[in-house]
Amino acid sequence: MTSTSENTDHNFRSKALTELFGRGFGNQCTNLTGLDEKLNSEVVPVYIGFDATADSLHVGHLVPIMCLRHLQRSGHKPIVLMGGGTTRIGDPSFRSDARPMLSDEQIDENIRGIRKVFERFLKFGDGPTDAVMLNNADWLNDLRYIDMLREIGVHFSVNRMLSFDSVKSRLERQDNMSFLEFNYMILQGYDFLELFRRAKCGLQMGGSDQWGNIINGIELVRRIERSEVFGLTMPLLTTASGAKMGKTAAGAVWVNEERLSPYEYWQFWRNTDDADVGKFLRLFTDLPLDEIAKLEQAKDAALNEVKKLLANEATTMAHGQEAAEAAAETARQAFEEGGSAEGLPEIHLSRDEVEADLAVVDLLVRAGMTKSRNEGARLIANGGIRINDEPVVSRDDVVAAVDLREGQTKKLSIGKKKHILVKMM
Repeated sequence: MTSTSENTDHNFRSKALTELFGRGFGNQCTNLTGLDEKLNSEVVPVYIGFDATADSLHVGHLVPIMCLRHLQRSGHKPIVLMGGGTTRIGDPSFRSDARPMLSDEQIDENIRGIRKVFERFLKFGDGPTDAVMLNNADWLNDLRYIDMLREIGVHFSVNRMLSFDSVKSRLERQDNMSFLEFNYMILQGYDFLELFRRAKCGLQMGGSDQWGNIINGIELVRRIERSEVFGLTMPLLTTASGAKMGKTAAGAVWVNEERLSPYEYWQFWRNTDDADVGKFLRLFTDLPLDEIAKLEQAKDAALNEVKKLLANEATTMAHGQEAAEAAAETARQAFEEGGSAEGLPEIHLSRDEVEADLAVVDLLVRAGMTKSRNEGARLIANGGIRINDEPVVSRDDVVAAVDLREGQTKKLSIGKKKHILVKMM
């Protein structure tokens, strides 16, 4: 079993790997030459697993989603595997504690929310390259324990399982890992075996933290079915600042509009760090690579226009063209015209909150714009907080009832890029 770094030069025959590695999706592969030949000669069912821990995915999940999108556009069949069964345990990889237990009803509700995300990025149907969504609860929930141990358990070495970084790092910190969580990698390996049997799935992809789990599945298929399947990981993505992709001061950047408005989604991409623009255009849009190579040379004002293009492309993909255009127009009004810009995200305060003279530092936390009152106070001291474009001068300033009558709004701003409308219910 070998691995291949994304930094190696390649001359691929398959359109799929040319596209994936050209855009920065490729990392480790178990047999890159063999996978290239397979992808070049036949339609390959490819799966990526997603546990249903929330009712939406966030932009940190877009790397695997876009991988499936490009594979489908290259003539292959995406299998979106929902972890209805494995979510009941929780993936322990590189975590210091166990995930909270969810009820079956919560898991089912989360899967319904997540499917809406995938339907915007992939074409589902019954055709040879149409995407399908499967649920590993369909086979995991009915497994008989003794039969599972006899058929599958015999192929797993505890010594080897303990050597994987995802487990070893947890044990080295002396963080507790339950036997329940330890079984996760066995179940993920069994998923690959089931998908090979049910759908002739030939490739599993996942983040680089899933390398050990992917190898387990490949080895299981080889031992039981005497067949070669492949594994390919994607690099774990961080921004130029070193932050984990999809995380902001206000929390996760969700894809579903029930969690995050299309405007806020658009604004996240518009605020991309200069150093990340080219990378994000390759990873999160369908723009041709030669066009991206030209765009990432932009500087100063031209670079801001490229960031708007990135925001429009990413938001159109997730929310549709109409929502992207509306978000762009809201931003134009807010930033270029200095207006109150109806269409900005909103926070609704109760009459009791307003009549109690809510401090601006508390309002910032309430609106999810800062993590703490102290952070808000620092921003105020540095002149970074404005209400209706007027600077807030003291951490003791309040939003009083006399300032916010029912039906009126106030625009609360951090710097020039983050705005929210404050209304009283």
